Amino acid sequence: MQPKALIFGITGQDGYYLSALLAGKGISVTGVSRNNPEHTIGDVANYELVEQLITDNQPAYIFHLAANSTTGHDTLFENYQTIATGSLNILEAVYKHSKHSKVFIAGSGLQFVNKSNPIAETDAFEARDSYSMARIQAVYAARYYRGLGIKVYVGYFFHHDSPLRHSRHLNVKIIKTALKIKDGTEKYLVIGNPDIIKEFNHAYDMMNAVWHLIKQDEIFEAVIGSGLGYSIDNWIDTCFKIIGINKHEHLELNQHYKADFSIMVSNPKTIKSLGWEAIYDINSLAQDMINNG
Repeated sequence: MQPKALIFGITGQDGYYLSALLAGKGISVTGVSRNNPEHTIGDVANYELVEQLITDNQPAYIFHLAANSTTGHDTLFENYQTIATGSLNILEAVYKHSKHSKVFIAGSGLQFVNKSNPIAETDAFEARDSYSMARIQAVYAARYYRGLGIKVYVGYFFHHDSPLRHSRHLNVKIIKTALKIKDGTEKYLVIGNPDIIKEFNHAYDMMNAVWHLIKQDEIFEAVIGSGLGYSIDNWIDTCFKIIGINKHEHLELNQHYKADFSIMVSNPKTIKSLGWEAIYDINSLAQDMINNG
């Protein structure tokens, strides 16, 4: 019988690459979205819906990727309901009706104490905003149900992009502005702090890491990232060079910008111990996003 998977939050870039990966392995995917009619319409915060889907499908794998991915206080209740309550709904339904299911819950590098050192899954949490608070709550739910015998995994994602990334994200804004500068419709790229260091991962690689994590039964939490840090200025240089414009003639700094961190880089020792390696680097990521975005 063909194994089944449920993906909550399938319409984002992660859901797209994960569903393609699973389909390539012969796994039947049911996607759940709040508003995309191409998939099952539903909200992971609705326990009755989640329970029905899990009971009916008896999936081998369940992936909880749904989130707004914004950290502002105004998203407090949305983040909590989608991330924390959604995780609890999935885990309780699995516990009651489908104990064989493996569950993956997305986490974030943002939910850890950040002292500008490489971050590992064993580092302490910090509820620095509404988003990280909800993520932390989801992890504690995962650990509780793991104690009840459920195979639940947490992957803490570090920064990643793709041609499918939403235009509100900085890396996409940089590319779109550079292309407008190239065609003469914009003059300047206005940036906050170009010295911030973070990772530039591809969503394809990140979802491949998720598969490496969930297909084994020894390790249940891991940070997911390349461990390679680059400055935003490196990204600007890379993109402007590919597009063919001079950064120094078109860059302005926003002196009022205040960053949430100066460095955010992972320590990927655990995920790499499972045989995972990234295929994309900062250059091939930029090339893919410029050519296919």
